[in-house]
Amino acid sequence: MNFEKLVPNIFYVDITDGLIMFVDCLGFTIGHDEIKSDQPFCVLEKDGLRINLFENEALAKEHSPEFRLVTKNIKEVYRKVSKSYPEFLHPNLKEITLRSWGAKEFALKDKQLGIIIQHW
Repeated sequence: MNFEKLVPNIFYVDITDGLIMFVDCLGFTIGHDEIKSDQPFCVLEKDGLRINLFENEALAKEHSPEFRLVTKNIKEVYRKVSKSYPEFLHPNLKEITLRSWGAKEFALKDKQLGIIIQHW
């Protein structure tokens, strides 16, 4: 059995919040756009990654996901995010920190989810 990708579904009360985090802050692009539909939805893409973003208040209130984005250049990601979107830096991990398991990490948080940026 082979899998090629993991594609998370992320639900926001207002899809604009997710677009600010992923498109504006992290540089994803919109690969499929139904944002202006009755049930706003889009597919975001970057470097072979894919995320399904939905606007659904009920599901957004049920789900508060947290996941990791692994990079080979955490300093570059941190510089960009901390300069342009410092409000997204998680108060508990707002600087690049070498963790006891050997990874360097910092974290982001918006109204809906947490993202840990990780470099091994």
